[in-house]
Amino acid sequence: MNTTTTQPASAYFLDTKKQEAEAHTLAVIAENQPGVLARIIGLFAGRGYNIDSLTVSETEHEKHVSRFTISTTGTPAVIAQIKNQLERMVPVHSVADLTVAGNYLARELAMVKVAGKGDRRVEALRLADAFRARVVDASTDSFVFELTGKPDKVDQFISLMVPLGLVEVARTGVAAISRGPEAMRI
Repeated sequence: MNTTTTQPASAYFLDTKKQEAEAHTLAVIAENQPGVLARIIGLFAGRGYNIDSLTVSETEHEKHVSRFTISTTGTPAVIAQIKNQLERMVPVHSVADLTVAGNYLARELAMVKVAGKGDRRVEALRLADAFRARVVDASTDSFVFELTGKPDKVDQFISLMVPLGLVEVARTGVAAISRGPEAMRI
């Protein structure tokens, strides 16, 4: 009688399921002092994480506090690790994963330069109107459009401008805030 039993190689269970990377938007409240931005960026760079979008601005001048809005992509484990490491940084007051919390608003500003004449120019103006983009500069052979909206709306507008003569794009990065009456804790 041949009985074969399979013994685990380790006392620890290893989850072999591949986790999918997800896009997340993090809001970070930190002291507004020299070197904080470099430390936060260093945390990402040192561990090989990418920042898809980053916006920073002082939000409470009297308290010397800035808000960082960071868009990044990673598996749930990587996002949790990023959050934990950010929370341990001394100048950081709080970290919120707006994606997990849900019910948040995200907007981005883009300026899009398009060159073209004739039908391409008319089509660019028609599309700009459909996307509620404003013309902020115009010449006989180019436009600069200003567009504010969700990042995917900005992406879509830019992709439609490519065949019409897209020349250049400047984007601010994502600004995001949760809905409702509660403020992010400091």
